[in-house]
Amino acid sequence: MGDLDSSRLSSILSILTMKKMKHIKHVVLEPPAQNRKEYPMFSGLLKYFPDALMEVSHVSFIGNQQHHKDKPLHWDRSKSTDEPDALMRHLVQSGTIDSDGIRHTAKVAWRALALLQKELENDK
Repeated sequence: MGDLDSSRLSSILSILTMKKMKHIKHVVLEPPAQNRKEYPMFSGLLKYFPDALMEVSHVSFIGNQQHHKDKPLHWDRSKSTDEPDALMRHLVQSGTIDSDGIRHTAKVAWRALALLQKELENDK
């Protein structure tokens, strides 16, 4: 995918926000005003890891196709209950491709993000 310029990344974020946010139940994208610059989601996340994040988003799509092909993209948390164990199963196979054509390392990243999201939600 290579380097992404700011306008292309902004366009991607706008499209994702308009089309997908209606399915997300827990949205906390605004850090406290006094330290919001300490959360650089664009320059410190999306610009650092554009290819990796694209791959992790594909894991979400493939998982939705596997479990709910007839429904819009959403995180069915009832199918996602063992993040630490699943993460480790994929981690021991990192560097290889799973039977569904997805990198095990991308699934590790997805599971790590799911685990972190749940921890952050539980802390509220």
